[in-house]
This record gives sequence, structure tokens and C-alpha cells, in this order.
Amino acid sequence: MKNLIKSLLLGFALSTLSGLVAADEPAPPPAPPETLLEAVTGGKPLTSFRFRYESVEQDGNGAAPYTAVPLKDAHAATLRSLIGWQTAPFRNISVGIQIINVAKIDDNFNDRSHALNTAGKEGYAIVADPDFTGLNQFYVDWTGIPDTKVRAGLQSVKLDNVRFIGNVEFRQVMQVFEGVAIENKTIPNTEIYVAYFAKNRNINTDDKPDNTGILHAMYRISPSESLIGYGYLFDQQQIAVASNTSSKTFGLRLDGAHKVNDDWKVLYTAEYAKQDDYGDSRGRTDAQGQVDAHYYKIGAGAGYGNWWARLDQELLSSNNGRYAFQTPLGTNHLFQGWVDKFLTTPNEGIRDTFITAGGKWQDFTFLTEYHWFNSDVDFTKTAATGGGLSDKYGKEWDVSVTYTYNKNIMGKIEYGTYTEDDQRNAGRIRDTDKLWLTAMYTF
Repeated sequence: MKNLIKSLLLGFALSTLSGLVAADEPAPPPAPPETLLEAVTGGKPLTSFRFRYESVEQDGNGAAPYTAVPLKDAHAATLRSLIGWQTAPFRNISVGIQIINVAKIDDNFNDRSHALNTAGKEGYAIVADPDFTGLNQFYVDWTGIPDTKVRAGLQSVKLDNVRFIGNVEFRQVMQVFEGVAIENKTIPNTEIYVAYFAKNRNINTDDKPDNTGILHAMYRISPSESLIGYGYLFDQQQIAVASNTSSKTFGLRLDGAHKVNDDWKVLYTAEYAKQDDYGDSRGRTDAQGQVDAHYYKIGAGAGYGNWWARLDQELLSSNNGRYAFQTPLGTNHLFQGWVDKFLTTPNEGIRDTFITAGGKWQDFTFLTEYHWFNSDVDFTKTAATGGGLSDKYGKEWDVSVTYTYNKNIMGKIEYGTYTEDDQRNAGRIRDTDKLWLTAMYTF
């Protein structure tokens, strides 16, 4: 009996060891499709369904014709359906197509899109999730050159931390770009991205003829650390008059998590960018037309195991109150707090000092932020608050919990509250509370 037990244990050990050795060997790449039908059936889904409930409580009165009535709380329940497929490469070509539908289930909110949609809803707080059905992505990929991919068509784009170029995927209608993009990885540890987009469709479903050129290069110092250089040329075409929404921006970003030992890592970010006149903005001759501002973000923190915390400051500077640094193509919801009080930078600029902390426990992911918002140059306070000058916009606290049931199913609860400090004479930034409940299924 002892010999039988020994033989069984030895056999189990050998089979386990052989399984571990086999697991270490990389799986052979799938054979390329030989027919167009195989390319289609061997592709991958671009499909997901996301339900969201969002509530907004905001001080102040509504827009015309409700300017004398306190703003109604918004309650928005919407369902976003993305249905799509990308084929496997066939003779170095693959095609991706994705359709979007955003349906309102509870529409007691102002979606801030078009007059036809917002009629009768002007007295509600804003939730920027209009109903929409259309083509979300439709692109062709070509990989005929080694280490290179060319993508042409309607596409979602996210670069770095999506501060400057993002798809704003938090909102139900995503931002997508139409044009050509080239990715190249020929140089070791280096990724180069060059693109030209003739227009983009924003979260309000508007198609904008924005000529956008992108130059982006990332060098990976390590798997978790990178040095990035970028240039963004943005020319928003204006039909009537020239505006200062067009700009050119060049910058450098150093970002990473440096491992100290098996438990600890150091987190750091240092970034600087300069923004100047470009394209249509050069036609402005009035006092508001000079695009001349800079940006920096600097911060550091530490991580221990699955938990981390850091302190950062981000500045979007002002040109003496005439113009402030803007990021019109970024996923701005992720910056300056989640309550979206600073999607467009006020002319006085913004200096955001914030603490961020988060971590993971089992299937739960936690994140919290606390922000102190100040202007770059002083603004004039309202007479009700004594007049004079101030640089204190307000404060915000945000918190979220995400539950990942499996790779397909996710649930999330988020809450954000913004409190105004000194009231401005123009462009009040009013106290606001927001709650989000999200459930998502991804194929």
C-alpha cells in the first residue's frame, strides 16, 4: 500500500511539474485566416451594455425661461448599447465597426444637447447624456509594415492619461475622431503615434470640423515608467468669426511607479506644456484673443501592496485673465474633480491641489480624491460677498467603489460634492452634489 501511495504521489508531482513547464511556454500564435470568412468569424466583439443612473443637486436657478425658479434636481437613467465586431487580419487588413444607441429610461434632466431635446427641460440640472443612435466606430487597420499599424476611419482614441486626447468614455455618448492614425514600435521601448483628424463627434452628438494634428512619442524607461513628448495642433473652424478655441500645445511628461521592493513603490509625475495661438485663433485681435498659457502637473506618492496615496498639483495658467489653458479634446471629467465644474478652464485659470488614494480588496476597487481649487490670477468677488479680489474657487470631495464580478460584469457607485468658497461676479461655480450608479456587461 505504501508503494502504491508513493507511486500515486510521484505521478501527481510529475504531472503537475509537466503542467507548470508547459504553462511557462508561450502559446503558439493562431494561424492567420486563409479566407475572408475565417477572418470575420475569427474576429473579436466590440460590444458592451452600460446602464447608468445619475442624480444632480445644484444650487441656483435654471436657464431661461426658468431664471427666477430654483434649479430642479436631475434624475437621469440611461442605457448605452455598443454593438460591434472587428475582424481578424486578412492579408494585413482588418475592419472594425461599432454601432451606438443611448436610450433615456428616466429623462428628468437637461441633456445640454440640441434645442429639440432640451425643450421643457431647461429648469433641470444638466446631465450630458443625450439619446442617440448612430455609427460609433468604423475603421480599417493595415499592418503591412513590420511593427506598424495604420488606422483610417471613425475611431476612439486615448493617449497617456487622456488629459489632452481622450474618448470621454465616462459619458454615454463617447467622443470619436475621424481621420488617419499611424502607430510605430520599430525603435526598442519606444512607441510613436502620428495622426490627423478632420473632425470629431463630441458627447453632445455634434460633428465638429476640427482639424487636429497629433505628434506623440513615448519611451518606456521600465514597464511602469515612461518619458513622453507630444504636440497637439488643434484648429477649430469657426463659421462667423475667429475664436480663441484653436491652439497648438507642446509638452513633456515623466510619469511612473518605481519599485523599491516587493511591497513598496514610489509614484511620481512631472509634466509641462505650453499653449499658443494656432490656426483660427490667430484671427482674433480683441483683448480676449491671445492664446498664451502654460500647464504643469507635479506630484508624488507611495504604494504598498494593493494600496496607494499621492499628493499632486496641476496648473492651467491664465494670460492675465484674458485666456486660460484649455484641453478641448481631453477626457476632462477625470480632472479637477468628477462633478465637472471646470470642464472649460475659467479665464482666470485654475490651480488644483489634490490628494488621491485608492486600493483593491478582493473584487472591490476603492478610490477617493480631495481637491482645493484656486485661480491662477485673482477674480472679482460678488457684492454680496464684500467685493474685492480672491483666488479661492472652492473644494471638492469624490469617492467611488467598483465591484468586478468577473471579466464581463462590473458595478460601480460614485459620489462627488463641490462646495463654493468665494463667489465670482460672473460665472458662479455653485455648490453641487452628484451620485452615479453604474452596471456594465462587456462581451
